[in-house]
Formats: sequence, C-alpha cells, structure tokens
Amino acid sequence: MSRCFAALRQLLQMRRAVPTATFQMLVEALVHSLLDYSNAVLVGIQAYLVRRLQSVLNATARLIYHLQPHDHITDALATLHWMLVPERVQYKIAVLTFKVLHDSAPRYLGPLVAVADLPGRRDLPSASTSRLVISPIKLSAVGSRAFPVAAAQV
Repeated sequence: MSRCFAALRQLLQMRRAVPTATFQMLVEALVHSLLDYSNAVLVGIQAYLVRRLQSVLNATARLIYHLQPHDHITDALATLHWMLVPERVQYKIAVLTFKVLHDSAPRYLGPLVAVADLPGRRDLPSASTSRLVISPIKLSAVGSRAFPVAAAQV
C-alpha cells in the first residue's frame, strides 16, 4: 500500500515533464500492476482493507485528473473505466474460473473446480450446466475465502 503511494508521489513530480496521455498510461500501468497482482487472494477481506486499497485507486484518479481531495471521485473512475476494488476482485475470480473451465489456467487449479452434471443425461448437450460444485471444505472464515468456494459463488 505505502509502495503505491510512494510511486504516486514520484509520478507527481514528473507530471509536467511528459504529455498527459503518456502520464496517464504510466500511472495506470504502475498502479494496476501493483493492485491487480494476485488480487484473487483478496476475496472476503475485511472492509477496512478494501477501503485502503480503494484509496489508492482514488488517489490515482485524482492525480490523473488534477482533482482536489474534496472533489467527487465517482465520475473520474467511470471516465477511466475502472471498477471498484470489490468488483475487481470478483472479476479476477470470474476470469480465473473461466480459464479453469476452458483449460487455459494452470493445471493445479483444475481439480479445485468441478461442474455439476445431471445424472443419467451425461451424453446430451443439454445436460451440461453452468453450476459449479463447491468442494467439501470446512467453511470457516478462511475456508469460505478459498478459490473453489469463491469461484462457485461468483
């Protein structure tokens, strides 16, 4: 988190030296690479941590559009086509699940996600469903955040 803010402070110093479009690409590449790295593990994190991550995105949008801290940030995020942090995490889980179901994800994730089939009609195309089976995991605070559970819920 502090790494993102430190990077934003360094970018702020060079804002006038580069064209606006180049500056926006630099900021987006840096912040998105830091925030999106392994954000699939952020499923079900506490609200105060989500707010801290969202503050990084908000600060980035303010930096790009020269907004003041008291200005509304919703329009800037919409203009940049950025999702909020919980939506980004759900999107990442959905993409990872799609890749697992279409055999383009790492092989170790394959056994974690199973698709429910209708018994007795396995040979018919209409027998396939899009429902995922939740593997038998002890559903504790950590178990409900596991990838198989999160994939089936998303």
